[in-house]
Amino acid sequence: MTLLIPVIIIGGLGLLYGIGLAIASVAFHVEVDPRVEKILEALPGANCGACGKPGCGGYAEAIVAEGASINMCAPGGADTAKKIAEIMGAVAGETVKKIAYIHCSSGGKNNTNFKYEYEGVPTCKAAVMVANGPNMCAYGCVGYNDCMVACPFDAITLDENNNRIIDVDKCTACGACVRACPRGLIEIVKFSQQVKIQCSNKEKGIAAKNNCGTTKGCIACGLCAKVCPVEAITIENNLAVINYEKCIDCRMCASKCPTKAIEDQMAGKRKKARIIEDKCIGCTICAKKCPVQAITGELKQLHHIDEAKCVGCEICFEKCPKKAIEMV
Repeated sequence: MTLLIPVIIIGGLGLLYGIGLAIASVAFHVEVDPRVEKILEALPGANCGACGKPGCGGYAEAIVAEGASINMCAPGGADTAKKIAEIMGAVAGETVKKIAYIHCSSGGKNNTNFKYEYEGVPTCKAAVMVANGPNMCAYGCVGYNDCMVACPFDAITLDENNNRIIDVDKCTACGACVRACPRGLIEIVKFSQQVKIQCSNKEKGIAAKNNCGTTKGCIACGLCAKVCPVEAITIENNLAVINYEKCIDCRMCASKCPTKAIEDQMAGKRKKARIIEDKCIGCTICAKKCPVQAITGELKQLHHIDEAKCVGCEICFEKCPKKAIEMV
């Protein structure tokens, strides 16, 4: 009898709480829009936060409840956007592929000048907290691979020179590496942009050259800005900066840079423009649009392209109303 009373009391309390929970679940029940669950099924489940929402669940709810863009899932890309568009009864629109880019060519241990030997916790974040890091360049890659560890898609590897390499096929532009780098060396850029600055050093000329372990440090000479036909490059804080809203990927900046701090990822692969003679009507649009004056010709006469001047920017190819220009 002594044991029976506590059992009855506990059982009664359990029953009472159970009834209370059942009532609360009915009273406070929130209907979930079935589209949220369908969108969750369509999303890749990476929960990377690239969309700016707290995981895939937060993004799915934002699409349905807030009208968030359906093209914000970097890992899912165009296929996921298309699926979400079908669920929402919308048009997916164009999805621009983006990738991460590391603005440093030194890459750490094998290619960097060091001022002391760091023996602390082997992470970039910890290393930069000790006298602003062990490398002479206070703006360069520390080399302890925080970005690689943070990448959920194994899109960052090391090459034979100990440089961090982005695998463009694996990279989803989720931004995990951007957030992991304590020196802010990584940027999310459009995949189509082939001309990029390989340096983040904001020191003046000779200091930047001496402290960088490679020959690819920007010395802020300004030659790139001077030759840019569309004024897409400026020198800010002793560092060349490209405005990708203006950049036409003409590579003139890369060809003139004395330290090779500007990378042309299409070097040796660029096509040249060529006139298709039987289609050209001499409208002069291509000549007017050419940023390097590589096209000549009179009105209503066959035009000509100087191959030596052509930089392969494809502006004439895109602007020609008669499709009289091809890239070869």
